[in-house]
Amino acid sequence: MKICKVEKTLVSTNRIRDLGHRPLLVVREKGSGPPTVAVDAVGCVPGDWVIVVGSSAAREAAGSKEYPSDATIVGIIDYWEEE
Repeated sequence: MKICKVEKTLVSTNRIRDLGHRPLLVVREKGSGPPTVAVDAVGCVPGDWVIVVGSSAAREAAGSKEYPSDATIVGIIDYWEEE
């Protein structure tokens, strides 16, 4: 699991059918990591600190082991002070 901050919504009108209509967000790992696209499974907004899972956990959290995701947001952090 990683702690990330939601930067913005990613709009992608053309996508494979398996992605469905799940929201995609641009997140950045705490500090200055590279931006990553994550599936929003919990209803986040830009500025939220979130918990992101990867690999097979990301696919299951997004709804199916067959889901094509490498990163899925599984929780919104209620309180976090960036160090």
